[in-house]
Amino acid sequence: MTRPPAPEPLPHPVADNHCHLDIVDGDDWFRTEQALEAATKSNVTRIVQVGCDLPGARWAVKAAHEYDALVAAVALHPNEAPRLAVAGTLDAALEEIEALAQDDLVRAVGETGLDYFRTDEDGREAQHESFRRHIALAKRLDKTLMIHDRDAHDDVLAILDEEGAPDRWVMHCFSGDADFAKRCLDKGAHLSFAGTVTFKNAQPLRDALAITPQDRILVETDAPFLTPHPYRGRPNASYLIPMTMRLMADVRGVDLAELCAAVDQNTTAVYGNW
Repeated sequence: MTRPPAPEPLPHPVADNHCHLDIVDGDDWFRTEQALEAATKSNVTRIVQVGCDLPGARWAVKAAHEYDALVAAVALHPNEAPRLAVAGTLDAALEEIEALAQDDLVRAVGETGLDYFRTDEDGREAQHESFRRHIALAKRLDKTLMIHDRDAHDDVLAILDEEGAPDRWVMHCFSGDADFAKRCLDKGAHLSFAGTVTFKNAQPLRDALAITPQDRILVETDAPFLTPHPYRGRPNASYLIPMTMRLMADVRGVDLAELCAAVDQNTTAVYGNW
């Protein structure tokens, strides 16, 4: 499968707020060094590397220490929690996530949350327990909470209300409409938009983007997934962020450089300097 061509670089640096560099498709282009080099050429100068299971979390912390462009996020993905619960290893896995999260280059606990698309009702109790414990961990360590929410909007916010949200929390790959965006924003969220906002059938996402205050907007790839239109279905990477950013600026009717600067500033507010 051919990789999408490199877009015109952005006029101001931005960060990819959610990426999985450890998940590759076998093409040398998507190895870490090549991915970072391509991203830099697009003026995507910082990346949050996200681990979704124990091997991924370990890799994220190691990579953050090897590459200046990276910081890490560590957690057990919502779909990982039921598998570990059945195996009787959820507690031990969460203990290791807590140990990893204490590293200074781990800036977020995530991605955690709820996923009702891939996990049926039998696994939801384990998801809820894992989510609650990740929320507590983020607050205990003063880390940003990075939330995965798929087909679970109401329960995500209900659990956040019950547990009390951390000072900083992000709806990763925001997937709701304008009404849900308002509910999240009213509770203090930052909303991170991925390549999905460029999809032809994603008008509700664009409506959500349009009403989000500029100081609450982040951008991400979720690479190697969610490649922007018109390359949907091909492997994604951070160098394609300019395609998403240009669409976002058009939707909001603002200057691209201005929006890039705001998103970069928001990234620092959420994850700190690096």
